[in-house]
Amino acid sequence: MLSRQQFRQQIRQTRQQLSASFQQQASLKLIEQFSRLPEIASARHIALYLTADGEVDTKPLIDWLWQQGKHVYLPVIHPFSKGHLLFLHYQSNTPMVLNQYRIAEPKLNQLLIRPVDQLDIICTPLVGFDSTGHRLGMGGGYYDRTLAPWFKDHRGPKPIGLAHDCQHVEKLPIEAWDVPLPKIVTPSKIWQWECHG
Repeated sequence: MLSRQQFRQQIRQTRQQLSASFQQQASLKLIEQFSRLPEIASARHIALYLTADGEVDTKPLIDWLWQQGKHVYLPVIHPFSKGHLLFLHYQSNTPMVLNQYRIAEPKLNQLLIRPVDQLDIICTPLVGFDSTGHRLGMGGGYYDRTLAPWFKDHRGPKPIGLAHDCQHVEKLPIEAWDVPLPKIVTPSKIWQWECHG
């Protein structure tokens, strides 16, 4: 079996090779699938992320959520709590800056922060996922820490992974701290798993 690092490399390479027109189609199909989630109707505060590294483009989804009257939040790397994220309210005119990973994030403004436990859904990026709902991230652990209360006893916002179909592998090497996601949405389907504790 490939190591986590090898899986990361392989899947990222596949993702980066997707053409612009394929990416465009995928982002629209993602909205189609996402709109079928029963959680979306009642959710008002949804955390997303801006796309990097060949990920499925979330911008059309963000625009669609705004049209539905939803509040969208983006992650900001916590300035002094290492390895943690803050979530800031995001609008089309929000001032943006590049973080240490060269990913655009809202300029830190305390007035725009929404506590994690007041979000309804957190859409998580991922490098790969397997048939049991395990997610392979970039290795920083930001989302693992953010979602720890949910994984422990299902408190707080519900995590939903977003990915291209090509990011699915049958089985990932699992670490003790890995907790599977309850749902992952790709352009072609909604993956969901029953038992999570």
